[in-house]
Amino acid sequence: MAHIFLSSPHMSEEGYEQAYIKEAFETNWIAPLGKNVTEFEKEMAEKLNATKAVALSSGTAAIHMALKAVGVQQGDIVFCQSLTFSASANPIVYEKAVPVFIDSDERTWNMSSTSLQKAFEQYTRLGKLPKAVIVVHLYGLCADIERIAAICKRYQVPLIEDAAESLGTIYKNQYTGTFGDYGIISFNGNKIITTSGGGMLLCNTDDAEDQAQKVLFWATQARESARWYQHKEIGYNYRMSNIVAGIGRGQLRVLDQRVEKKRYIYEYYQRHIGDLPGLCLMPMCQDAYSNCWLTTIQLSDACKVKPVDIILALEDKDIESRPVWKPMHLQPVFENCDFISEVEELHITDEKMGADNSVAGGLFRRGICIPSDTKLTDIDLKRICIIIRDQVCMKNI
Repeated sequence: MAHIFLSSPHMSEEGYEQAYIKEAFETNWIAPLGKNVTEFEKEMAEKLNATKAVALSSGTAAIHMALKAVGVQQGDIVFCQSLTFSASANPIVYEKAVPVFIDSDERTWNMSSTSLQKAFEQYTRLGKLPKAVIVVHLYGLCADIERIAAICKRYQVPLIEDAAESLGTIYKNQYTGTFGDYGIISFNGNKIITTSGGGMLLCNTDDAEDQAQKVLFWATQARESARWYQHKEIGYNYRMSNIVAGIGRGQLRVLDQRVEKKRYIYEYYQRHIGDLPGLCLMPMCQDAYSNCWLTTIQLSDACKVKPVDIILALEDKDIESRPVWKPMHLQPVFENCDFISEVEELHITDEKMGADNSVAGGLFRRGICIPSDTKLTDIDLKRICIIIRDQVCMKNI
């Protein structure tokens, strides 16, 4: 049987991507500028109802540019969600700023608004108001974005939305990535639509036009407007190429189809394994329409089967799965950073994994991301469900 991927690239059956790439070749626009780049930015902004969009080389680059845009400098504090991929936090360190990690809540699996408020109160007393807050919409699940945005507004601190995994997710008729001052999108190979690599920064501020121009300046090596190459600032090689943008334009045309298939996959799993004792699927929050980028399950502590048992059983049948992201506050590289949690006394609950009793730590310890590839057939899904069901039932006998 063919290998089943967790989430792999899925080009349009109509060949939209090829048409845009062909045009780029025929017009010889192969550089990091051209019609595909500008049109991709325009089409994405129109799709999401964002003010401005800047196409960049990665979602990580977009976070870095957002941090520069809000003025983050050496020694500044940045509040960042702990349960996320390291790309959410690494750019904080690029600017020699200091990350402070915030716990998740059980209802959304994303940044706890209660813990965020606690962090603001604590750091306000210290006279160290953060320069920015980075919230993540993990696995396509919408964070408690209204409350988080309200807290940031109260303290007049810019909000950066890492919507790398949530393109197409809607909360109260508004797309994720457009609630904060800046929004981040990723087009990595495993995302809901892909350009093989690449990302985009959404600018939603009152001066979005000026901010987008400044980001574009930094992303193209900060070259001044002179006949010769002149530089007054440090720049970066972060611009998206016209070829890559052509793939993105084609993919954007099938975004809604990909969201529908991801949601179908989640609903299939809900019907076929959602009844298993000790197992639950990721939550679907009220007022949110999730893109269900990766369907993720949790095993209760009472359940005798462990995540590694299911991962190994799937792996034995050539099926890819993986643990939930290990929280940033548990990563060795960030071990000296502060972590704000609702849990008063933190302690390690799993020495091997390095998990603790925080909400984020528990989600990591008990969680598994299961195959959510949009090319999966019902036969593939049935095969996956049988393996998971067999493991759970066998271990719980």
